[in-house]
Amino acid sequence: MKIMPVQKQTRAGQRTRFKAIVAMGDHNGHVGLGVKCSKEVATAIRGAIMLAKLTVIPVRRGYWGNKIGSPHTVPCKVTGKCGSVLMRLIPAPRGTGIVSAPVPKKLLTMAGIEDCY
Repeated sequence: MKIMPVQKQTRAGQRTRFKAIVAMGDHNGHVGLGVKCSKEVATAIRGAIMLAKLTVIPVRRGYWGNKIGSPHTVPCKVTGKCGSVLMRLIPAPRGTGIVSAPVPKKLLTMAGIEDCY
């Protein structure tokens, strides 16, 4: 969860609102993300939690090598782009962990992925 103030310049001055970003997952293949902006922090958080619950999507998990135990990594190499950010996930052997920056690491952990490059 992250809360940040955002401002809009008006003729009378600046109008401050609060933007809440909430990510939630069950560590078993489902993850959701919600973003809400409001005049009050509590309202923004409540709205972001509701949106995160409504936008839960399934995440496919797979194996690296043999199929012993539960799925622990991404099933194949995947690439995604949003704005200027390019993200590439590569399957990793069991025990590697998530080799990533802190924020994507949290999201992948919430999705139930244990090993990924």
